[in-house]
Amino acid sequence: MSRPQWPPMTRTTPSQAGSGQETARFTVPAKHPMVTVLGSGDSLLRVIENAFPRTDIHVRGNEISATGDAAEVALVQRLFDEMMLVLRTGQPMTEDAVERSISMLRAQENGTGAADETPAEVLTQNILSNRGRTIRPKTLNQKRYVDAIDKHTVVFGIGPAGTGKTYLAMAKAVQALQAKQVTRIILTRPAVEAGERLGFLPGTLYEKIDPYLRPLYDALHDMLDPDSIPRLMAAGTIEVAPLAYMRGRAQPVFTNVLTPDGWRAIGDLSVGDLVVGSNGEPTPVLGVYPQGEKDIYRVTAQDGSWTLCCGEHLWTVRTASDRRRDKPWRVLETREMIGELRAAHARRYELPLLTAPVSFPEQPVPMDPYALGLLLGDGCLTGSTTPSFSTADPELAEALEAALPGIQLRHKDRVDYTPNRVREPGDVVTLENPVTGALRRLDLLGTHSVSQFVPESYQRNSADVRLAVLQGLLDSDGGSVVQDDRTCRIQYTTTSVLLRDDVIGLVQSLGGVAYARRRAAAGRTPGKANGRDVTYRHDAHVIDIRLPEGVEPFRLARKRQKYHSAGGGGRPMRFIHSIEPAGREEAVCIQVAAEDSLYVTSDYLLTHNTLNDAFIILDEAQNTSPEQMKMFLTRLGFDSKIVITGDVTQVDLPGGTKSGLRQVQEILEGVEDVHFSQLTSTDVVRHKLVGRIVDAYDRYDSAQETARTSPRDSARETARDSAPAAGNGNGGPPQRGHSKRK
Repeated sequence: MSRPQWPPMTRTTPSQAGSGQETARFTVPAKHPMVTVLGSGDSLLRVIENAFPRTDIHVRGNEISATGDAAEVALVQRLFDEMMLVLRTGQPMTEDAVERSISMLRAQENGTGAADETPAEVLTQNILSNRGRTIRPKTLNQKRYVDAIDKHTVVFGIGPAGTGKTYLAMAKAVQALQAKQVTRIILTRPAVEAGERLGFLPGTLYEKIDPYLRPLYDALHDMLDPDSIPRLMAAGTIEVAPLAYMRGRAQPVFTNVLTPDGWRAIGDLSVGDLVVGSNGEPTPVLGVYPQGEKDIYRVTAQDGSWTLCCGEHLWTVRTASDRRRDKPWRVLETREMIGELRAAHARRYELPLLTAPVSFPEQPVPMDPYALGLLLGDGCLTGSTTPSFSTADPELAEALEAALPGIQLRHKDRVDYTPNRVREPGDVVTLENPVTGALRRLDLLGTHSVSQFVPESYQRNSADVRLAVLQGLLDSDGGSVVQDDRTCRIQYTTTSVLLRDDVIGLVQSLGGVAYARRRAAAGRTPGKANGRDVTYRHDAHVIDIRLPEGVEPFRLARKRQKYHSAGGGGRPMRFIHSIEPAGREEAVCIQVAAEDSLYVTSDYLLTHNTLNDAFIILDEAQNTSPEQMKMFLTRLGFDSKIVITGDVTQVDLPGGTKSGLRQVQEILEGVEDVHFSQLTSTDVVRHKLVGRIVDAYDRYDSAQETARTSPRDSARETARDSAPAAGNGNGGPPQRGHSKRK
C-alpha cells in the first residue's frame, strides 16, 4: 500500500514553540471532506485529543496542527497518515478504528508491535462482502489470525470471548467455498460432550441440538444469502453438526475390509495395518476409533454388491449431471442419500470403481493360471486320475498344451483330449501326471461342475495371474453379447455357486462390475447332444461382465475379434440401488492414508470416512476431551483446512476431565503447518466493557494462582495483618489514614 502524499509539512524548532515542544502542520487534500477525517460532530477528533492529552490539536479549514512533545506529535502525524490510507480505500473511519490504530502505533513505538504491520493494512484487509457489509479484521492479532488461516492447514484460534475467533474463521470458510478452494464447509461444536443431557428435552434430535449450534447459524446468515443456506445444507455443501455426530462415520466391527492378505474384519484392524485403497495399492491405517452401538444401514448397489455402515458414514458419489458437466465427485453421508436414490426413474448416485487392479503379492502356483481357467471351464475333473478336456476350438487345445510344460494333448475323438505326460528316457510308468498332481494339490481333482471353484492362491495373486484365470474361464465358457447401438458386454455361465462368486470377485478385483442372475433348471427346454435330448439337472448362474478399458477379457481369436468389433465393453459403472435399515450393531471407524481417503470394503465397494476438500471449523474446542481432539484432527483429509477455536479459561467439561484444547498446545506446538494464534482482551470487538471484564477476571485468576502457589507467604501475610499494631514510631497507636497522607 502506497503512503499518502501530504503537502509539505512545516515544523517549528523547540526554541520557536518553547523548550521541548514541537509543532506540526499538515493539510488534508480537498477531495476528502473534513467530516470524514474528524468525524460527525468532531467525534474522531475528540478520540484523538483524549488519547493525546498533552498535545494541542487545532483545526482551521482543511489544515490540522499539533503542538506538543516531539514523540507525541510524531505519533499524531503517523495516525493521520494511517487514517488517510484507510479513507483512500473508500472505507469510513470509526471511533473504534481510531482507538485501535492509536493502540497499534503506541505498541510499535514501545517495541511490542511489528514495524511492518500498520493500522491501515489491518483495517483495509477485506475478507468477505455480503449485502453491503464487509467483514475484515479489526486488530493486529486478528489480522495475524486471518493470515495464518491462509498459510497453514491447521490453525488454533485461542482467546477470550468476543475476539472474533469463530466469526473470522467462518468468513474465511465462506470465502474459500465461493472461491472453489473447497467443496464443503463443516461446522461443529462439542455440544453434548460438555456434560449436558439432551434426552429429556422435547423435540427431534436436531431440535434438541439447535440451541448449541445457533451461533454458527447466525454467523452463516450474516455471510450468505439466507435463501441459499437451506439449499446448501440440503446438498451437503454446508454441514452443521455436533462433534459427537460428526465422528460416527463407522461400519459394524464384522464388516470385511480388503487387505493385501485378503479380507479382514474392520474391528480387527489396528493402526499401522495395511488395507487396499482405490488405486489397488496398500495404504496404512492411521486411526481406529470404536463408536459403540449405532443404527446400521445396508447400502446395496445395482449389481447386487452391498455393505453395512452407519447413517453418518461417508460415500464418494456423483450424479449424471456431475459427469456431464465434468464436476468433481461429491462426498455425502448415508442418511443424506436416503429418499434421493432416483432421478427421473434412473439411479442417481454413481459409486467410484478401482482405478487399477488390486495389487496382491505375487505367489507361486502349481499350474499356469490360463490353463487352470480352461480346465475349470471345459475340463472334466470328476475322476481320480488324469482329467480330460473337451473343446471344438483347436486353438484352445493348442493354448492349453502350450501352457502346460511336459504335457502333450492326445486327441481321443471329435472334441475330447487327454493331457498326457511327455515321457523322458528313463521315466517309469508310475510317475504322476503333472496336471493330475497340480489339481490334487489344489483340491480340484474329483470336483464336478456344480462344486468347482477358483483356488485361493489364484484369487489372492498378482493382477496378471487373476486376469489369466479369468481369460481361461471366458475363452471356454464365456462370450460377447452384441446389441444394436450398445456397447458389448461379456457373459459367463456356470452351475457352480462357488465358481460364480469367484468369477465375480476376479472381475471386481480388476476394476470391473459383474451382475449375476439365476436361470432355473426346472421348466427349461432340454438341450441337444448328438441328436438326443439332455435335460438340465442344475440351475445355471449367468454373469454379465463389464471390464475397464485396457483389460482384455479374451485370448481366443474369434471371441476377441467379436468383442472389439462391437466397440469393446464400454465403461463399467456401479450405482447405489437401495439403502435400508439393518438394526443396531457395535461399530468402528478407521482413517487411512490414501490420498483420496478411500478403502475397499465388502464386494469391492469403495468408501471412506475422512473429510477431503473441506473447510472444517471446530468451535468451543475447550470442551473437547483429549480423545475427541485427536479424533477430530485425524479426520483431516486432503485439500482440506481445519480451524479450531476456543477459550481455555471457560472449560465446561465434567470435573476431572482434561481439556483437549489445553493438551493439544503441548503436543502440537512446533509441528509444521500447525499454527497457534493467541488473541487477548485487546482484541475484543464487542462492547468495550467486555474487554475490561476479561482483564478483571485475568487479574483475579492470577491473584488466586499466586495464592495457591505460595501458601506459606499467604499465611505469613495473614498473620502479620491480624497481629497487634506495633505503633507509629512515637510509642502510640498508628494513625488512621497515615499511609494515605504520605
